[in-house]
Amino acid sequence: MSEATETTEVRHPDDGRRRIVKVVGVLGIVGGIVLIIAGIVVWIMVSSQLRAENITIPDDAMAFQGQTVAGPLTAYVQADIIQHHALEASDGKTYAELAMDDPVRATLMNASFLRASLFTSVVSFGVAAFAMGIGVLSILFGWALRSLAVLRPRSA
Repeated sequence: MSEATETTEVRHPDDGRRRIVKVVGVLGIVGGIVLIIAGIVVWIMVSSQLRAENITIPDDAMAFQGQTVAGPLTAYVQADIIQHHALEASDGKTYAELAMDDPVRATLMNASFLRASLFTSVVSFGVAAFAMGIGVLSILFGWALRSLAVLRPRSA
């Protein structure tokens, strides 16, 4: 007759910590995916809003002449050329340097508002890119944590 052998599962003292590390790894991966999706959504939203304005970069701009403003580089170039044109109209004076009753002051105020809006979109693109980059790092760290959690310590 053969004896029935009982097998009991022996839990390693680190199993609870491994489980926690696995969960943190999964949360990092999920959080990274959310950050990447959010960054993409913001990038597309800002780009489509800029494109809807139908702003064409003039021929005297430093780059992207004739293109529609739709991204961070084209928005920056457009803001730069607006500043250039505004300073030409005011003989090099800024809004603050013009007399209160100077009719060019309204033009410079509008130019300043336009530039601020364009620079806001440039910052939005940067934040979206930053979120996507952090998302990628979060996924990598989460994957690394999950990989480490499945490793068993060597028996002494």
